[in-house]
Amino acid sequence: MPRRRFRPLVAPLLILAVTGLPAISQANDCPAPGQWQREGKVVGNAALMAELADRRVVLLGELHERLAHHRWQLHTLAGLHARQPDMAIGLEMLPREAQPALDAWVAGELNEADFLAESDWLGAWGYDPDAYLPILHFARMQRIPLLAINVTPALRQRLATEGWGAVPAVERHGITPPAPASMSYRETLAAIYANHPSEGEYEAGLERFIDAQLVWDRAMAQGLAEATEEAALVVGLMGQGHVSYGHGVTHQLADLGIDTTAGLMAWDRDPDCIPPAGLADALFTLGDEAGFEPPEPQRLGILIAAHEDGVRVNGVSEQSLAEALGLVEGDLIVEAAGRPVRNPGELTDLIRRQTPGTLLPLAVLRNGATEELLARFPLRDEAR
Repeated sequence: MPRRRFRPLVAPLLILAVTGLPAISQANDCPAPGQWQREGKVVGNAALMAELADRRVVLLGELHERLAHHRWQLHTLAGLHARQPDMAIGLEMLPREAQPALDAWVAGELNEADFLAESDWLGAWGYDPDAYLPILHFARMQRIPLLAINVTPALRQRLATEGWGAVPAVERHGITPPAPASMSYRETLAAIYANHPSEGEYEAGLERFIDAQLVWDRAMAQGLAEATEEAALVVGLMGQGHVSYGHGVTHQLADLGIDTTAGLMAWDRDPDCIPPAGLADALFTLGDEAGFEPPEPQRLGILIAAHEDGVRVNGVSEQSLAEALGLVEGDLIVEAAGRPVRNPGELTDLIRRQTPGTLLPLAVLRNGATEELLARFPLRDEAR
């Protein structure tokens, strides 16, 4: 499983194949870096962009911490925009409450710092904003509408646990109940859930996990579908897990009457040059980007969640810095570096930016008492 920030849900899945893409040449050739392919066969960039520009929705699946994926997304957005300037971009990264900040950003009314603060980027998303800012600047320069299509974790949890009938439509942004998950999607989610800490009885926990994923998928699908009423082409940026084999957002879009969709993904070519069947409508072949990726971010090795008093530790990885530090499930991290911790995103961003070999003081609330812990992040050589 690719590396990711510890946060409740989502592991990467993959994408649906849709018919109707342009004819493909060079059958059985292994695509070179920089080439697009479908089912292992090379397809020209110009023909592909022309076809995709006629879709109503195009999904660009990403691995959130892969800088190369965000570079690929930017280049693909530029290619699509050249073909269809009547475009809007939907973002998994922000809930609908952040829409005013996105509107102000595109209008040129906010600088980067103000945008990140007003959108609550770190609280809502938490992944490094530097990876996304080139895309945000592209939208701003071209005056492409940016759309917040997610919902808050609190609303997602409420819908998954209380049910859709218990939440008034106005409180759920008018989002309609999702179409049921297919059996193959349920099996995929069950495999992911098996690798996560669970609370209570397994089957009940699994159903809540699946329901929460369906809320997530439906919210984004409806945001994209609504955007097609204003823009000729809507491009959604989201984790690969939401579009794998058409299980997630693509499936919900079809239920909403949007079936002219396509899913794209960047691909690290394997030695056999044969991706799994139906992985995506088209794959962009990456070269060896290892030398151009930033250093792996610092990690404590904990699964965390929001809590009214700080950040709750929901799990501790074996042989991690957190385990050596003595952190345990149920601990509340209330301060880091002498400052209050308000949400998981703030803590993750602070940890990610620690220099190797530095010390980070943590205040941990445990059994009603506060303990002071000192995390020492290893030097790069020590971490190998």
